[in-house]
Amino acid sequence: MSRFWKIVLLVIAVLLVAGIGYRVMGGGKQKTDAAPAGMAGGRAGKDNAPVPVTVVAAERKNVPVYVTAQGTVTAYNTVTVSPQVGGELLSVNFREGQAVKKGDLLAQIDPRTFKAQYDQAVASTRQNQALLATAQSNFERSNSPEYRQFVAQTDLTTLRNQVAQYQAAVAASQASAAQAKVQLDYTRITSPINGITGIRAVDPGNVVSAGSQIVTVTQLQPAYVLFNLPEQQLDAVRTAQQAGPLQTSTLDREGGAVVNADGKLQVVDNQISSNSGTFRLRAEFPNASAALWPGQFVNVRMQLNELPNAVVVPAEAVQRSSNSDFVYLIKPDSTVTLRDVVQGGQVDDSHVVISSGLQAGDKVVTEGQFRLKEGSKVTQLAPGQAPPAPTEEQLKAASQKGRGGRGGPPR
Repeated sequence: MSRFWKIVLLVIAVLLVAGIGYRVMGGGKQKTDAAPAGMAGGRAGKDNAPVPVTVVAAERKNVPVYVTAQGTVTAYNTVTVSPQVGGELLSVNFREGQAVKKGDLLAQIDPRTFKAQYDQAVASTRQNQALLATAQSNFERSNSPEYRQFVAQTDLTTLRNQVAQYQAAVAASQASAAQAKVQLDYTRITSPINGITGIRAVDPGNVVSAGSQIVTVTQLQPAYVLFNLPEQQLDAVRTAQQAGPLQTSTLDREGGAVVNADGKLQVVDNQISSNSGTFRLRAEFPNASAALWPGQFVNVRMQLNELPNAVVVPAEAVQRSSNSDFVYLIKPDSTVTLRDVVQGGQVDDSHVVISSGLQAGDKVVTEGQFRLKEGSKVTQLAPGQAPPAPTEEQLKAASQKGRGGRGGPPR
């Protein structure tokens, strides 16, 4: 091939490459120009669309002020029942876990030895009483006016002393009989209190001694709850206590539902723990339903006083930043603005007191805050209300925005 044709072919190749490059560059520019328009339209539509949010109005109410803590249930009385005399255990007269009353028979020890000792003491008492009667009769006869002149003074003194001696013997034998009766009664082991029996510690047929454990009886009604509070709250508790007994309640494990609401603060301990910086309190509950059980851990809530006409909002309305607490406040034109607030304490698990920043009737957002910013337009919904279904025009606009966002209008 000649040099001329080589040059011609080279020129043609360069022209082809240049044409292809021109078309490629022109088409890419066209697509690039189309995409931002679609994206801009999508952003504009998103910024302008109202955001559905749940709205609740702040309200003014009297708010009780509580302190809360974790407590432990303790029995009103706990008695370990033990025999006071030794012997063979003939029977156990209770069922484990049975409710018993004071004086109910719990167990029986063989009484025969103690019965014999008692009978012997009674017989000795009767013998001494008979001797005393004889001595008194002799002394009275000898000391009468008819016989006194015939009885020597020493004999009369001896008779008088015999009366005193037998009087002492009768008193001693009566004391022995009373002691023997006590020992005999101890063979009947009875409940010292009203309560619930535990698991028995010994079976019938065993020989027990004084101090051997038979069973533990626990009194559940009423019941105590012990709990601790930080020392910073001591003055508030003591001040509130001066107005009367403080109402105390126990809550379920989640800390919301009240289980027992009839408790009263009974005593505040007389010292603060140097280790934990807390002080101990004890509340008394009637525990009529026996819901409180010794050793049980419970959540305790005690009312100190009441805040009159406090502004209250749902707890979820309050958001937290690094600098302060704030809420999204609904303006009359259905847009939101950020409003700094100061909390004044928790009412319960669902509401808080606002000390400053809000007034009664102000509407705040409780759900949907993550989609909001200053000036966002919103659609106000009541708690539990679902947002309205989108219209056909909204669906069509959203579809067009979606197609535009993927690179321009369809070909």
